[in-house]
Amino acid sequence: MPFAHGAACPPSRPAAHRATATMGEATEPSPQAPLAVLSKVELRVSCKHLLDRDTLNKSDPCVLLLMQSQGQWMEVDRSEVIKSNLNPVFAKIFTVDYYFEEVQKLRFEVYDSHGHAGVGTHDDDFLGGMECTVGQIVAQKRVTKPLFLKYGKFAGKSTITVISEEISGNNGYVELAFRAKKLDDKDLFSKSDPFLEIYRIDDDRSEQLVYRTEVVKNNLSPIWEPFKVSLNSLCSCEEKRKLRCVVWDYDSRGKHDFIGEFFTTFEEMQKAMGENKVQWDCMNPKYKIKKRNYKNSGVVVLLDLKIHRVYSFLDYIMGGCQIHFTVAIDFTASNGDPRNSCSLHYINPYQPNEYLKALVAVGEICQDYDSDKKFSALGFGARIPPKYEVSHDFAINFNPDNDECEGIQGVVESYQSCLPKIQLYGPTNVAPIISKVARVAADEERTKEASQYFILLILTDGVVTDMADTREAIVRASYLPMSIIIVGVGNADFTDMQILDGDDGILRSPKGEPVLRDIVQFVPFREFKNASPTALAKCVLAEVPKQVVEYYSYKAFPPRCPQPETPDSNLSSPQ
Repeated sequence: MPFAHGAACPPSRPAAHRATATMGEATEPSPQAPLAVLSKVELRVSCKHLLDRDTLNKSDPCVLLLMQSQGQWMEVDRSEVIKSNLNPVFAKIFTVDYYFEEVQKLRFEVYDSHGHAGVGTHDDDFLGGMECTVGQIVAQKRVTKPLFLKYGKFAGKSTITVISEEISGNNGYVELAFRAKKLDDKDLFSKSDPFLEIYRIDDDRSEQLVYRTEVVKNNLSPIWEPFKVSLNSLCSCEEKRKLRCVVWDYDSRGKHDFIGEFFTTFEEMQKAMGENKVQWDCMNPKYKIKKRNYKNSGVVVLLDLKIHRVYSFLDYIMGGCQIHFTVAIDFTASNGDPRNSCSLHYINPYQPNEYLKALVAVGEICQDYDSDKKFSALGFGARIPPKYEVSHDFAINFNPDNDECEGIQGVVESYQSCLPKIQLYGPTNVAPIISKVARVAADEERTKEASQYFILLILTDGVVTDMADTREAIVRASYLPMSIIIVGVGNADFTDMQILDGDDGILRSPKGEPVLRDIVQFVPFREFKNASPTALAKCVLAEVPKQVVEYYSYKAFPPRCPQPETPDSNLSSPQ
């Protein structure tokens, strides 16, 4: 089901995106796809303590996935129905396209299904719903929230858990080819119809379905089609993590017959690279106990294994890399007296000014990727108390020891309370703030880990005065884990600012040294005045995933392994 995007600067992706669902399938990498701009994310859903709506049996739950498009909730897919179960673990894997530069709102609704009548829409059938964003799920990897009925009422103790894993074409992935030999025959008048399932055993000993092969009909020595799965999905970055592989005889009524199982690790699987093959006895534990001369129920052979390690933006985010957001606001006199309604800094109680619009649009995207939700907020070009000397890198909360604000709303409040206390002055020097953020980024670089990346949003009403120093600072910053977004506010001529955006050529320092990476994105806000509020964020943030990957690839810093989440650590109150 497609959803149209609002206006934005030309992105290197389709104008519509699609949410789909698959069962254990990995998306094949596309060599033509732009690096790390588009990713696909698998969402696995389970529930606990669902309400019991049935009189004689337990509820038969089914999950609907909805995505918000142009203010409307649209169903994109639904899970299978699990009979008589108040703690269901759904096998259906939802797959959604993921865009860093957008707030992608999702809603999960759980219903009690009624056989052939399907999923009802009556209040009596509704077991609860939960809303979140794609960004929140991929940043936390595992989100557990209460289910709510209508009007914000808790659905008893019901909770829903959504686990995310990337299956992007740019993600590292492994290609596997399996076959089996001499499997047990479970059918009376024909041969077994075998299929193979691979489960990852997590730290809490729960099993996560990684892949389910196709069914090979009437064959005791099947050769299954080669398939691809992401390395993160297969073994969570840990080559020694145990995997359970199960062979079944397919039954059209869903009562599949167990043939046998074996346990292995990705480390062991890698012995099948090249001309080598690895094989395992497919064992039925009951037969092993009952039958004296039991050897196995067949043999499963890994014919081939190919590893493709290419890290993507989501690899770094899901490995725990935090996006630290800093905003720098221009308080030079050219903005006009904030008390005057013509000023770019005028606070209209009914309509946010351009500074606030740009700040909120970009900040709302970034906040999903910062666990403490604290953002540095700086100002430049003003005389500040107590001595009213000109400063080009002051904290707008006037706390020199801690320039961070609580959330985007905290930045907005600090900005509004700051205006009456300062004197707008000049000149428009931004090099000091770029250098200040760069010093923090340099400290982060020395950790030699992909743990924190910095985004600096500069909001200014004119061409910078210290262009030479700014170019030098940007060249230095291009070697560090940071990106710079500059939004031009007002109607000034920003032609000279285009030099900072390397799209039309390589930015160089005054001495001629080129930037290592193109880390600056400049846009005039006036181009988005008539567009949707999210259009600016889509434009200026579209390049960030590529910039993150370029930096860590240059440094050869792999993603950190995802840290295990506490199952109920993300419980939250009604939204």
